Formats: sequence, structure tokens, C-alpha cells
Amino acid sequence: MSLNDTPTSNRRHIGIFGKCNAGKSSVINAITGQDLAIVSEHKGTTTDPVYKTMELLPLGPVVIIDTPGLDDAGALATQRIRKAHQVLNKTDIAVLVVDASQGMSAEDDAIIERIKSKNIPYVIAFNKMDLADKADGLTAAAANSLTISCRDGRNIQELKELIARQAAEEENNARIIADLLQPNDLVVLVTPIDMAAPKGRLILPQQQTIRDILEVGAAALIVQDTEFKTMLGRLAERPRMVVTDSQAFAKVAADTPGDIPLTSFSILFARYKGDLEANVRGARELSQLQEGDKVLISEGCTHHRQCNDIGTVKLPNWIRQFTGKNMTYQYTSGTEFPDDLTPFRLIIHCGACMLNEREVKYRMKCAHDQGVPMTNYGVAIAYMHGILKRTLQPFPNLRALL
Repeated sequence: MSLNDTPTSNRRHIGIFGKCNAGKSSVINAITGQDLAIVSEHKGTTTDPVYKTMELLPLGPVVIIDTPGLDDAGALATQRIRKAHQVLNKTDIAVLVVDASQGMSAEDDAIIERIKSKNIPYVIAFNKMDLADKADGLTAAAANSLTISCRDGRNIQELKELIARQAAEEENNARIIADLLQPNDLVVLVTPIDMAAPKGRLILPQQQTIRDILEVGAAALIVQDTEFKTMLGRLAERPRMVVTDSQAFAKVAADTPGDIPLTSFSILFARYKGDLEANVRGARELSQLQEGDKVLISEGCTHHRQCNDIGTVKLPNWIRQFTGKNMTYQYTSGTEFPDDLTPFRLIIHCGACMLNEREVKYRMKCAHDQGVPMTNYGVAIAYMHGILKRTLQPFPNLRALL
């Protein structure tokens, strides 16, 4: 992936919902101008959510998610409908496709209520207007709605513009690090070569942080932890900030003078996508763990685990060293995240670079609603190494929590 590529996690996620044969796949093909989705008269053609990463004007880079029908039938219908509902957790804009010849159904009304309860901007596309006698009257009773025809292309461009207007209302101006910098500032990024990353690539949080630094007109000096101390000594003036990979926290903290702000990629991403304060509060629960407590370690991506993997090896070792106790661990990755979190005493999540902001906040809300503390890798590691207060120096309002 190049610095100019837009990661999936930074793309608008557009979820397409509706009953079987309402024309969801036809709508996807119509708004993209491509045959991306299989169109069939047989019910249940889409059996699992299908993700398509693409450019969609006038929106730009998006992920379009085709979902199973809300009235799916058969042995696996319940699971398929549940998967469609789960897509809402990562949907930035929902598009409900309704067969204009049939009008709104109980399933359509139910999904709209779910969408509203999650505060997701939405559009209703009354499809097949070429077959409906009174299609024009359908939009009067529905907000943000439009009658369209995928067969003859009527109002497809208007639908795209209506979707884009919902995106504009939800614009997120959060930055990773740029709001902490001034033009011409120098930031040292300590980036050990991650054995889990493909050869020749930096991991995604490092790429995105570099881009954010450049966009504000600042400069980034990138070094490995083994060369950091030497390079720091060669600088004519002190850097504005040092950002390190969490796994090198202890060494980098020891090599960084106390008057230079120090933080980590993971901490920056906790602020960027989730709730840094909640992560700090969650990290404090590490001191309260008891022998045999169950801890969930969750990662947003799937990758081949190395012999010294951070999630399954390093974190459990650090927790045992910090607490002097042995815990019970459960691990999840990718889209897996338990519905029932009550068995866990603590959740430790990765930096979530592969998840979009809405899904990260959904997971944190699930934990909060079920009374389970949640933190992330970088915050937890800094706390266990006794340097969390130091690494929150760029965020003085949060240091008081410690």
C-alpha cells in the first residue's frame, strides 16, 4: 500500500439494506456503473455481506457493503439476517432499497428503526419506479427518499448526490497528530521493523501518521529503536515530539529526555478513532485483576501470528509480570467481537487501524453498556511499564486521571 492509497478504515462505509429482490445488487451496479454485484431473480443470491472497495463520485473513496435480504428464508436465514444487522455497526451511511411496487414492509420499518437508534444517516431508494403505478407518491411519507429505476437509470445520479449529502453532514475532522503540531515542527517516529508486516512496507498506523504530519507542513524523521538514541543526539534542535511503536516503549522512554513529549502510535489512534479517556480509565483496571480473571484480547485485523506475537505472547507475559497473577485469555480478530462481554474482567484492543471509527466506537459502547473496562495495546503497555503519565504529556487534561 502506498501513502496515496486510502485505507479501508478511512473510507466511507455505505451499507445497502433491503428485502430479497428489492434490487440491492442492481442499485450497487447502477450507482457504481459497474457489474460489481450478482443480479438474479432468485431470492437469497447474497448470502453474506460482500465488501467492495472503490471510488464513488461525488463521494470519493468508499466501501460499499451488499447485505443479505432482510426477509431471507431457509435454514440459515436467521444467521444471514443477523449478519446484515451487524453490518450497521460499521456503516457510515445506510441505503435502504425498497421495491416501489410493494412499498414499505415490516422488515423495512424495522431496519429503519435500527438505523435511527444508531444515529446513522440514511437514504431510502424506492426502486423499480418503472414498474410502479404510484411510485412518485412514496417519497412523501419518507425522509431522505427518492424513487429510482435501475433498469432505465432514472434518478441514479440524484441518488448518488443524496447519499453524498448525508456524508457531508457526518464529516469527521479528527486528526491523528496534525492538531498537535505547527508547520516546520520535527517529529521523530520510532518504527521497529514489524515482522508481521509484508516485506518492504510500514504498518498502516505508521503510514497514516506520516501522511498527517506532512499535511500540516511538519517533518518526520523515521528511525528504528536501535538507532533512535544516536539519531536524537545528532539533531541540532530538539524535536517537537517523539512517537514510538508501543512494543519499544520502555527503551524509547529511557532514551528520550523528559522535556520532549513522548507518545505512541496506538495512543494517537485511541484518540483518533475511539475515546482516549476511556482507554486510560480501562488501563487502570490492570491493577485490579485477580488470579484467573478472564481477559479478552481483540484485534481488528487478521494476520499470521509470529512466534513472539504481541497479542498472544507479549501482552499475556507483560500482564503476568505486572500483576504477578495468571489470567485466562480469549482472543478474537477481524470482524469477530463477542455480543456478550460480561464474562470478561477487561478488554484489551489493538490500535484498530483496520477498523473504521464507527465500529471502534460501537465496540467501546458495547463494553461500556455491559460494564466491562476496555483499553488498547499502547495505553495498556505504557501503564504496565509505569510510563503512561509520561506518554500522555501531549494531552495534559488526561494526565490528571493518573
